[in-house]
Amino acid sequence: MVLTFKPEGIYCPAGDFYIDPWRPVERALITHGHADHSRWGMKHYLATETAAPVMRHRLGDVSIETTTYGETRQIGGAQVSFHPAGHVPGSAQIRVEVAGEVWVASGDYKTVDDGLSEAFEPVPCHAFITESTFGLPVFKWDRQEEVVAGINSWWQSNRDLGRFSIIGAYALGKAQRILAHVDTSIGPILTHGAIENTNEVLRAQGIALPDTIRVNQEMSVKDHPGALVIATPSAMNGPWARKFGQASTGFASGWMAMRGVRRRRSADRGFVMSDHADWDGLNSAIKATGAERIFVTHGYTSQFTKWLSDQGYDASVVETEFEGESLDTPETEPAA
Repeated sequence: MVLTFKPEGIYCPAGDFYIDPWRPVERALITHGHADHSRWGMKHYLATETAAPVMRHRLGDVSIETTTYGETRQIGGAQVSFHPAGHVPGSAQIRVEVAGEVWVASGDYKTVDDGLSEAFEPVPCHAFITESTFGLPVFKWDRQEEVVAGINSWWQSNRDLGRFSIIGAYALGKAQRILAHVDTSIGPILTHGAIENTNEVLRAQGIALPDTIRVNQEMSVKDHPGALVIATPSAMNGPWARKFGQASTGFASGWMAMRGVRRRRSADRGFVMSDHADWDGLNSAIKATGAERIFVTHGYTSQFTKWLSDQGYDASVVETEFEGESLDTPETEPAA
């Protein structure tokens, strides 16, 4: 096998390296900067040029070598290259070829071009390792333009009523996706410290984002009436959010496609927006690879694997420590 599955993570015997390992190893190839895929403790890291700065921000002074999309490297007996995954800026699928056999570890991905991340590119292969965070037919995303229009309308209505609009979004990926597309003429945009830290890292790389204002203890939120406030999910129901008074709250998440989730989160509005592929995206991505063997790592693994098997694929579940999208835990574990 080109890749095997060990207690430390996804392992390539021919190259003696791991992909997104969850235990400390000598050499780790990293698909993207979210904490469940990019962990502390590896001796050497390899990631894309765009993913590396966020990783350094999170992990500190670690040894990270960078690569560009499509660049082929020989690591031991394996040829390796990184290809756009469309998940967040810098995210990659990792292609590994050994003796003419090609496997692709996709990490997390989405197939719709969000205008911020490098757009997903299918990579032909014999075996494909996929997530299934939203691997049920109920998950079908609306067009991004429609979702953003809904956020703008909600924000405008709240501003007209003199209220803040607080929206929960991951500090890496979704927060910047919202920033890049909302109508900034409606009012100022305030950000949680963890989100602003990530914004600064991405801006330093030349990624264009509108002006934002960091929320800190010194500032008076009353100086920014009607602002859109972008918060990490974990900050939504705590003291940080309460400083904005009787604000309207919303969540941007793929889970908002499920009835009852918004109610359980006590949110006023739910916006169906995810940095993971929906049902159609998962199926189209797998089909585009031409792979016959599919390994499903996290999400609705048993249901999605059964579906793939029924479609004629050689599909199986692989137990990993990847987490996918949650409403409660920031994927990047950033400091505020």
